[in-house]
Amino acid sequence: MLVRTAACGICGSDLHALSDFERFVELSRRAGAPGSTAPRGSDAQGAKSTEVDNGTGEGPESCMVFGHEFCAEVLEHGPSTERTIAEGRFVCSFPVVFGPVGPEPIGYSNLYPGGLGELMILQEMLMLPVPEGVTGAQASLTEPMAVGEHAAAIGSPEPGDVCLVIGCGPVGLAVVSALRARGLGPILAADFSPARRRLAELLGADEVFDPAETSPHARWADLGVPVTIAERAAFGMLGQKTKKAIVFEAVGLPGVLQTIIDAAPPATRVVVVGVCMKPDTIEPFIAVTKELELLFSFAYSPDEFAATLRRIGEGEIPCDELITSRVSLDDVSKAFEELANPNQQGKIVVIPGSEQVA
Repeated sequence: MLVRTAACGICGSDLHALSDFERFVELSRRAGAPGSTAPRGSDAQGAKSTEVDNGTGEGPESCMVFGHEFCAEVLEHGPSTERTIAEGRFVCSFPVVFGPVGPEPIGYSNLYPGGLGELMILQEMLMLPVPEGVTGAQASLTEPMAVGEHAAAIGSPEPGDVCLVIGCGPVGLAVVSALRARGLGPILAADFSPARRRLAELLGADEVFDPAETSPHARWADLGVPVTIAERAAFGMLGQKTKKAIVFEAVGLPGVLQTIIDAAPPATRVVVVGVCMKPDTIEPFIAVTKELELLFSFAYSPDEFAATLRRIGEGEIPCDELITSRVSLDDVSKAFEELANPNQQGKIVVIPGSEQVA
């Protein structure tokens, strides 16, 4: 299906890719992620590949257009499509195309450009109509909010568990929203930015913390979580069930994980959803002694993607509050520069064309 971008968000992964695309692609390949090229970096809207691979015929100067958080308008049905979605309808899509050489990630492929351009090719079976009354900018939040939905599912919190989200950028906020949608609490959130702490409260955090002033880990005992190995053992010998701590790491910087390991109570489940591209170190002795659970969360399932779009359509996610800026394609490079200072921006959405659905 040929579509025109209505709105597209700038993802933290795009920032990582722009800063060191060689490393980004190397890590993706080592992880076995789908993708076809090894770009060497260009401007903020794309990067150039350094090699030919997978038989696509893409040469060294082929460009890559970023953008996988998008809403788009259907322009034309391709051959062999079932035409289940009418032309002119606005859609979101799982950002992958199953092409002739296998799955290709939209926005990280020479073959399938992303939403930071005017036109895209999407696959009909992965497209979802945008609910009536939802703007393109609002719908473009489906992808990042689905990341939080998946992380919350990975964490498997139960009623009574105490959840702490460290880092309230778009991913951390998505986790807070997904936890609240499950009716869970208490939910704690920590971030240095006052604006992001306010958004965390808006999305359902019960308590927010500025780590420069107060450690959120100081609240475990008050909320009924045993904070020492001895306390946990004592409760166990008495046959008493204790509350469990679940920590979501949504920062993605070296050292954060070890800080959590040091401060977390025994038996804490730690879900790493922040993307760190640099080598990091932890001290396993402490994690082993505390019997910590260490899990990692990436992306989302098609069902979680669809459920998130449905929540947006039902007004459960305050999308307009999360979008701190709307820019044109001409201002994408400036937007990338602004996102380097996360305290000043939340989610920036790019509107390539008219403001009709912005």
